[in-house]
Amino acid sequence: MDISVVIPLYNEEESLPELHDWIVRVMEQHQYSYEILFIDDGSKDQSWSIIQTLHQKNPHVHGTRFRRNYGKSAALNVGFGQTKGDVIITMDADLQDSPDEIPELYELITKENFDIISGWKKKRFDPLSKTIPTKIYNYVTRKISGIELNDMNCGLKAYRSEVVKNIEVYGEMHRYIPVIAKWAGFSKIGEKVVHHQARKYGVSKFGLSRFIYGPLDLFTIMFMSKFGKRPMHFFGVLGTIITMLGFALLGWLSIDKLFFNTTGIANRPAFYLGILMVIVGIQLFIAGFLGELISRNAPERNNYKISESL
Repeated sequence: MDISVVIPLYNEEESLPELHDWIVRVMEQHQYSYEILFIDDGSKDQSWSIIQTLHQKNPHVHGTRFRRNYGKSAALNVGFGQTKGDVIITMDADLQDSPDEIPELYELITKENFDIISGWKKKRFDPLSKTIPTKIYNYVTRKISGIELNDMNCGLKAYRSEVVKNIEVYGEMHRYIPVIAKWAGFSKIGEKVVHHQARKYGVSKFGLSRFIYGPLDLFTIMFMSKFGKRPMHFFGVLGTIITMLGFALLGWLSIDKLFFNTTGIANRPAFYLGILMVIVGIQLFIAGFLGELISRNAPERNNYKISESL
């Protein structure tokens, strides 16, 4: 199969028939073998009924319905597990992503050998309350991750099948799939300017909470990718440094008291700072030690991604 289109959705009953017909038109025009996977994330409207109707009309349409709303990451993770195509295309169900972009995305993956192509909505039709925070979010993510994408969270992306079968998306990590893929060993990540359309039906699911949770999720990914299998390298080193600084401060106060100053140590704020540093440093070291014990006994401790074998 050439292409699997994965579409996570929540309450998008108005747009689904039009989106389906648009995708089918593109696929038939370019003679692609394809499947469309609608992942209904616990919609409360008639979205699932429409998906059932589309499935009866078109055998290329498949659907999965969650019992409740789990979030976009869960929908994508389930969809990725079901795909059979060589190239996986993800897009939102609100008609703001254009299926006409699919052929070029497919060509970039199959002929230019990219692992991921991320869409870039260079000209957006969103309000400033959404575009300005998005620009800030993308700038910070670029600097922290080292991945030069202008629109990290664009729903329209293309993946080599090998990529989605070797990553796990959970929580709110769908915003950072390129980062997750990079740390899994898929480093050829490109970008393509795509057309952005104004929302035609329904209401936006955008919320400002993403700018609270987003940085926390990014930190989690970066930490787990570097120290997930060796937590002592982070907590142990940091704890050792802080503990040594605390002892050095207490030692300096003791020498100063014995030879140069008659003022009591307990009356000096530096004394309590030194004690605090020793306590915090020891706690960090213990945290690293416990993390190392958990990591070494975890069932996934020797789970490594293998590119190929002979």
